Amino acid sequence: MRTAKTACILCSRNCGLEVDIDGERLTRVRGDREHPLSQGYICQKAARLDHYQNHRDRLDTPLRRRSDGTFEPVTWDEAIADIARRLVELRAAYGGNAFAFYGGGGQGNHLGGAYGTQLLKAMGSHFYYNALGQEKTGDFWVNGRLFGKQSCHVTEDIDHADFVLMIGTNPWQAHGIHNARDAVKKLGEDPARTLVVIDPRRTETADQADVHLALRPGTDAFLLAAILSILVREHLVDRAFLAARTTGYDEIERALLEVPVEDFVRRADVPLADVLATARGLARARSACVRVDLGIQQSLHSTLNSYLEKLLFLLTGNFGRAGGNNLHTAFVPLIGHSNEKSPHTKRTVFHDMPPIAGIFPPNILPDEIEQASDPVRALFVDSANPVMSGADTAAYERAFGKLSLLVVVDVAMTETARLAHYVLPASSQLEKWEMTGFNLEFPEQTFHLRDPLFPPRKGTLSEAEIYTRILEAMGELPRRFPVFERIARLDRRAPGLGLIFQALAGAMLTHKTLRPRRGSLALATYAPSILYRTLGPLLPHGAAAAATLLPLAHLYALTHRRAVQRAGHRGLGLALGEALFQAILEGRSGVVISRHELEDTWSLVEHRDKRIHLAIPELLESLRALRDEREPSQRFVLIAGERRAYNANTIFRAPEWRRQDPDGAMRMHPDDARELGLADGARARCRSARGEIEVTIAHYDRIRRGVVTLPHGYGMRYDGGPPIGPELNRLTSSAHCDPIARTPFHKFVPVEIVALSE
Repeated sequence: MRTAKTACILCSRNCGLEVDIDGERLTRVRGDREHPLSQGYICQKAARLDHYQNHRDRLDTPLRRRSDGTFEPVTWDEAIADIARRLVELRAAYGGNAFAFYGGGGQGNHLGGAYGTQLLKAMGSHFYYNALGQEKTGDFWVNGRLFGKQSCHVTEDIDHADFVLMIGTNPWQAHGIHNARDAVKKLGEDPARTLVVIDPRRTETADQADVHLALRPGTDAFLLAAILSILVREHLVDRAFLAARTTGYDEIERALLEVPVEDFVRRADVPLADVLATARGLARARSACVRVDLGIQQSLHSTLNSYLEKLLFLLTGNFGRAGGNNLHTAFVPLIGHSNEKSPHTKRTVFHDMPPIAGIFPPNILPDEIEQASDPVRALFVDSANPVMSGADTAAYERAFGKLSLLVVVDVAMTETARLAHYVLPASSQLEKWEMTGFNLEFPEQTFHLRDPLFPPRKGTLSEAEIYTRILEAMGELPRRFPVFERIARLDRRAPGLGLIFQALAGAMLTHKTLRPRRGSLALATYAPSILYRTLGPLLPHGAAAAATLLPLAHLYALTHRRAVQRAGHRGLGLALGEALFQAILEGRSGVVISRHELEDTWSLVEHRDKRIHLAIPELLESLRALRDEREPSQRFVLIAGERRAYNANTIFRAPEWRRQDPDGAMRMHPDDARELGLADGARARCRSARGEIEVTIAHYDRIRRGVVTLPHGYGMRYDGGPPIGPELNRLTSSAHCDPIARTPFHKFVPVEIVALSE
């Protein structure tokens, strides 16, 4: 029996954990009070983490698909050699358009992402797909227009806000904010603070609210536009802030004055008095912030929704201040910036779609495989399961069956892995060095590098080792680095990481065998694997995969020097970056890497004039078009992918981890169920324009009539059995999506529901 520190891997918060270990089992999980951010907070899902580590779908050998669809075990050398050979042949025959990469750095599994995406450069491809492209790219697109780059990202200071507006989010179950349940409780219990929740469901978060606006699904844009119009009409905007910090307000004002407030509120079907109170409370509060999530980011008008919710805090001046919304720094750059107007931006072949924040939307991938004149022929899927999580499961199954090469890197035999030519077993997140990459805090930023709790399961490898071996087999990297080895020997007795880093950088620039044969590719492309092979062995406790964090530590310290020093890290120049890296290596509970001042948020605005550019012509046009939009007439709307007490992402495969809701029941208002003759627990058929599935009905009076919900994280096969619970994405369509970002409308799926006997 022993005790160790780690982090939860089930949502973006990655709360610090302290765990008791007996052999290969996690026997007890509790919050780590020494974690600088979560400080001992934990929810019920993390307590079941042993069901991730130990289950019957874990993989322990590379698998190759036979011609009859079954799999045979092969050695790592066989798998790597054949995969590398086929990649090189595909590249030579078809060029970079033939390859795409999906995933990389799944939930809590972020360190491996730096290694896998090197394959894109090796193949000369730009086609990077991941879950953020299915959820957040509309938000990223709006950020790029408002703040200057799509990598600018907004966070919210709920702990210090007097007024909090939560839209399409239920932090009680979805988390996403600092110590979510504690924060929501404090809001509900403090009479001096106000919580407003906009959601069609009476969620656990809505239970704590002062005002709950239970709008019709899909009408968020109408309601937010009405609130903004009230702010303008009643002169509740912060004109001093707008004049000093923004451009384009006059265009915004003209558009909002055209909004028919009473008609838009009627369409949302909420009390006008509550809408007026919300607008006035937001504007008059000493400090206010807005928190949103997939409820509006995957619903009708999703990119417009992301624009309007930001205007709420911008027009009221609740930006760049305590208790407001702010930009934040990023130690690991999870997203980039893509200029869709540049002639040099690489677009997809069939949809002619540019990337957003360096990411392509998964919705278009099946078409790019099946219908493009120059199709994707080879695909790597890493730490992802798009057959289950992407819109239109049938489209993925059909398209993946046409690939010349599909390689899946994962810990388990997922639904996507069942379609692969090769399945490569990765070590679990608790068997290797890992990091928490979704650090979205301001003004204080933290980072958590986690050491392994268990040795790697026999037959598995870390992503760092898998992808480095593939690059070596492709001839992109040498198998040995004699120059680096000599440098390492010189400094091995007392490693000075700053000195080694300088020496490695110099050697990388001059080592002829590392120059890519195609000539135009910068050697830094392969920096993660080069550092892993060279600096990695010098790091303590086998932390070789963390070597790729060293240049990031130097870059972060260089960019945010004063904030890093404020957090207690000492040194000048490279010494500061080295000190930060050493603190990360040694901080088993995570470490505060920077402490910013509120004024620093303006340094993170990327427009040259350091102002927020409010007017986005495409979205102002979309706002005006709302007036002429026909009202939907469907009987039922499905909110797909609801977060509940015992569902999570698809890495939790063993069904016994759930203490309730084993079927992933469809929640339906009791009056609707009675009209359809559906008793509580009855079986029914749910049909959409795309497909149909069978569901179990659960009577639920905390949603509007005409609304039904289904959770994500079900429908998986386990231990060779049939799907368990709803295969949700057999109902969703890739064509039912936002026109700008192609984000699927998972939160507004028209459906028909009939008793199973019909």
